[in-house]
Amino acid sequence: MAAHRSVPAVLPPALRVWLGLIAALAALMVVALGALYAGHGEPGTVDGWMQPAVDGARPPWRYLALATDFLGEPLGAAALVVATVTGCLLLRHPRAAAFVVAGAGLTVGTTKLLKPLVGRTIHGADSLSYPSGHTAFLTALALVAALLAVGRLGLGRTAGTVLVLTAALVAGAAMGWAQVALGAHYPTDVLGGWCTALAVVPATAWLVDRVADAGRRDRP
Repeated sequence: MAAHRSVPAVLPPALRVWLGLIAALAALMVVALGALYAGHGEPGTVDGWMQPAVDGARPPWRYLALATDFLGEPLGAAALVVATVTGCLLLRHPRAAAFVVAGAGLTVGTTKLLKPLVGRTIHGADSLSYPSGHTAFLTALALVAALLAVGRLGLGRTAGTVLVLTAALVAGAAMGWAQVALGAHYPTDVLGGWCTALAVVPATAWLVDRVADAGRRDRP
């Protein structure tokens, strides 16, 4: 059997343990918040503390919030994913391209699955709000990009973890602020979306690596 050229993992080995722990804690947070606010249609105590600080953005901040919100809409999200996948393919890293699609897709799919299960609403019974899909998507894409950067730059555990968590925090805070400022979500919906991405993306990276490595071993 011919030797295969080494392909970099999308989940850097140095980060596996730490990100595994973070993903587990994030999953527990998603479940806890979902159980706490299941069937609710009003802001909770934490929402009451946080929401007045960012709710009801006025120009020019409202324009910035709308522009950020667009990145989580179908057209804006598709454009971001296509651009990121194109970059991966230009760098001849098809595994990374698959990770981009799988990471973003599974994260958004998870939020869509959780919303009817939790049943939390905002602005009426037809508007399911927990967890925030917009926040989950942008956080997931930032996590994917950061993980790929860690692998490409060869960063160690500390620097890599800092980069990944910083990217997730910046993306989640930006989209979360926009969602609350526009009145589309409660702050705890945003937190749930952020934690959903933190739980799903590392697991997706591990799965992509396992499937890709198994395929390479089986290829004659």
